[in-house]
Amino acid sequence: MSVNEKKINELRPGMRGINVKVKIDSISEPRNVNLRTGGQAKVADAQVSDDTGSIKLSLWDDQINMINEGDTILIENGYTHAFRGENNLNIGKYGKIVKL
Repeated sequence: MSVNEKKINELRPGMRGINVKVKIDSISEPRNVNLRTGGQAKVADAQVSDDTGSIKLSLWDDQINMINEGDTILIENGYTHAFRGENNLNIGKYGKIVKL
């Protein structure tokens, strides 16, 4: 476990710079969404877990095809936010997925 690696049960809405190792439990069918900046993007929701709990991870465009159910990944520099009352994990443009 790296110095600032977190567990899912430690994640709170509004956290930044999160490194967390998770297993992909399921991935929803991608859907098209309209972006605030104009244009469209594909987004899929992955349910991910570790030994402390599970959380929803949003996957955008190219990220969707990078991983499969059952994979273990490290999310580097992710962030969390509350969406519809639920804490979600996001990778964002500065974050990274590393397949383990």
